[in-house]
Amino acid sequence: MELKRVVITGMGALTPLGNNLNDYWENLINGVSGAAPIQQFDASKFKTQFACELKNFNIEDHLDRKEARKIDQFTQYAMVSVAEAMADAGFDMEKLNPDRAGVIWGSGIGGLKTFQDECKEFFQGDGTPRFNPFFIPKMIADIAAGHLSIKYGFRGPNFCTVSACASSTNAIVDAFNYIRLNKADVFITGGSEAAVNEAGIGGFNALKALSTRNDDPKTASRPFDVDRDGFVLGEGSGALILEELNHALARGAKIYAEVVGGGMSADAYHITAPHPEGLGANAVMRSALEDAEMQPSEIDYINVHGTSTPLGDIAETKAIQKVFGDHAYNLNISSTKSMTGHLLGAAGAIEAIATVLAVKNDIVPPTINHFTDDPDLDNKLNFTFNKAQKRTVNAALSNTFGFGGHNTSIIVKKFKA
Repeated sequence: MELKRVVITGMGALTPLGNNLNDYWENLINGVSGAAPIQQFDASKFKTQFACELKNFNIEDHLDRKEARKIDQFTQYAMVSVAEAMADAGFDMEKLNPDRAGVIWGSGIGGLKTFQDECKEFFQGDGTPRFNPFFIPKMIADIAAGHLSIKYGFRGPNFCTVSACASSTNAIVDAFNYIRLNKADVFITGGSEAAVNEAGIGGFNALKALSTRNDDPKTASRPFDVDRDGFVLGEGSGALILEELNHALARGAKIYAEVVGGGMSADAYHITAPHPEGLGANAVMRSALEDAEMQPSEIDYINVHGTSTPLGDIAETKAIQKVFGDHAYNLNISSTKSMTGHLLGAAGAIEAIATVLAVKNDIVPPTINHFTDDPDLDNKLNFTFNKAQKRTVNAALSNTFGFGGHNTSIIVKKFKA
């Protein structure tokens, strides 16, 4: 069976660096930090009092107030980013076959705020079980995919991927595979997360996973810096429209890039810590390269998972050196989480978008907040510290790894007919 080719024809972004695709990209390449003191609740009693929140965002500018109240923030964010991506793709909906169009959406947690607020209200009450009838439909992680399917009338494959911080990259890889296996022509894919709340901050603080640099939030996310002390929690959504090549060409769609490979692996090691030698990361990058039928020397840029945790950055770097050998020194490597924070299940989607735009524009976004080299890392590698770099980017790889040992990589390249 001949596999179909898959291209990206639309994208949308709702991120701590901008509420649309263009603002997100401009702030990425200009090295802007999205971290600031938390505004959504009083965080004064928490060890971490800052996050990468959305800025100047009002859901009622995008959705009817009554409609918005029936869905959790993570679904709200999905609806907004997908609306931008669909407009960007420019479909004639009357000509689109709804049975050949699907939605695969990722979220690591789903409706955490809904769950938190409903339980809080119950336990603070008189014990009478009065729950909002929308409690369960707002909370469950698959519901964003359901709402998107309903809004656009897409009747093809429809589900949610949940693999912690790898969730949205898993969604993209699944959509890629369904199209190239001729199971569909078009997919809405990506992911959303809304965990900047008491439960999210408190839970990750208990794990000692978050930076506590409350005196200097903007420089708190420091991937590959010797003084990194944990990740910065982010929120938002990223959406991509994947389309079978001939379907896209037939309607004259613009094409950002081609998706050529995806890989998945497991560390099979620990629930939160990466394998110290990066075995799972090594395996997933090799799997993606094999799937794309590419040699390591053909990759120009890696958008790394790079969370700014002491163990994770070292393990991923070791894996890159094992996979790419001497070519590792020809690569640009960068962690855009240094600017966006870590969007958990949505991280892979917004980082895939950054990777696609790096390929399209031949610009590598930086890893900001680098002050001091880590002697445990090979600092001859080009981590693209502090300033974006112009270079030809014909092909790029994006890594996302999640609690539970889930690893996913995706490869995109310049489109050539």
